[in-house]
Amino acid sequence: MLINGLQAVVTGGASGLGEATARMLAEAGATVALFDMNSERGNALAAEIGGSFHKVDVSDAAAVAEALNGLDPRICVNCAGIAPGAKTVDRDGNAHNAGLFAKTVGVNLIGTFNVASQCAAKMAAHVDHVLALLPFEPPYMEAAGMSCDFVGHPVVAEPEPDRQKVVKLQKNGPLITLLPGSRMGEINRLAPIFFDVAKQIEGYRFVIPVAGAHLVVPLEQMLRESGLEAELVLPESGLKTAVFAASTLALAASGTVSIELAAVGTPMVIGYKTNWITAAIMRRAMLAPSFTLVNLLTDSKAVPEFEPRDCTVENLLPAMKGLLDDPAAREAQIAVGQQAMLALGKGGEDPGVRAARSVLAQL
Repeated sequence: MLINGLQAVVTGGASGLGEATARMLAEAGATVALFDMNSERGNALAAEIGGSFHKVDVSDAAAVAEALNGLDPRICVNCAGIAPGAKTVDRDGNAHNAGLFAKTVGVNLIGTFNVASQCAAKMAAHVDHVLALLPFEPPYMEAAGMSCDFVGHPVVAEPEPDRQKVVKLQKNGPLITLLPGSRMGEINRLAPIFFDVAKQIEGYRFVIPVAGAHLVVPLEQMLRESGLEAELVLPESGLKTAVFAASTLALAASGTVSIELAAVGTPMVIGYKTNWITAAIMRRAMLAPSFTLVNLLTDSKAVPEFEPRDCTVENLLPAMKGLLDDPAAREAQIAVGQQAMLALGKGGEDPGVRAARSVLAQL
């Protein structure tokens, strides 16, 4: 992304993570607007980096709107947050202060939404046309006043896995791929559960394609603590898609990886864990019938999926064993996965060419 010359809004920008983010953006050439309540530090930093300071309570939507008046942000980074420490019940038997809890939610959750949504509205004015990767996205873009073309997902243009590598991987016994996520937060939540599931499945080798080298040490530590034997595969090995294709089954975090697995014909079980606040919001706000792309693309429940409340060893293990014990069920899921690939543009014009045509048609 080209940052030079753009305007950025950074909440909590007067200190800590927000300050570091503001400095980085300014060094890259952005003009940074700092949203914070600390006027002294905010004004000093703004003067130092050539930005502007705005005293804003992000939990107040009207205050956010007033601060954004006259700004033209193309970048928005939310770092504002508070973490007051208090027990549910203190030593004198008093309950946690409800007002303090409400303030925390107001800043950390509502504040993030206020700034992100209002910045998005500002940014939308600069969008002439949207290229969509998923076929159900255009109506939402058009409803927001933007033209939009579905151009296909890049996964459909990926080369087929090297069959020699696949065969070599399968020589030492059947494989199961474990994919507990690409970020430490989700790995910390999912890996212990996935590893406990794996320990109760016999007769399979386990392999973990790692998203980056920085994840190797923490994953190795988690494996030692769990007692599970599994092989880590790094990106530079070039083996990820071959590992997927060589696997009888995958246990994966929710995300784009579900269509990567479907693309090479690997059946899967999907699980997802978030912090409890996000999980509660997700249960109340989620309108879609599924959070797994393969299911959404095919209007099916072909892929077993377990949302945060249900993502437990007790639920994942039977789903895994059910597919491992039933080749016909695996084949049925593979067939649905291929339907998902067709919906994403497989067999048609290359997504890159479609994207180019879409852009040229707007000129």
